[in-house]
Amino acid sequence: MENLPPIDNYPPAPETATSKKLLLLYLIPVIGFFPSLWTLYRHEGSREQLAVSRLSITLGFTWMLGYLLLATGAATSDFFTLRLLILNSFLTSGYFLVSVWLIFRVIQGRSYRLPGFSSFAERILRK
Repeated sequence: MENLPPIDNYPPAPETATSKKLLLLYLIPVIGFFPSLWTLYRHEGSREQLAVSRLSITLGFTWMLGYLLLATGAATSDFFTLRLLILNSFLTSGYFLVSVWLIFRVIQGRSYRLPGFSSFAERILRK
């Protein structure tokens, strides 16, 4: 694929109802990870759909990795068990709240980008 400039340099495309529904599907916590992965695998969809898919996959993978590391640490530690489980619940709550916040932003027609995290997702998952 060509080396294209970031999506922020393009004028916004006219929103269609199907496009907005797909963006909402991609941002559903945990469940949206799989349609996002399928969209990126097939390289189909608008630039906006691909960008939201990258963000969804990065958010989901980051949460899953953090969840597994904290759960493993809680299972193997005697002293820090409760602290790690509390951190795990904060991480999970944060992931769900950020996803719901992004869903509301898409519904309102505002930007779905997260400072720092969206550029990280673009850099990591762009081919």
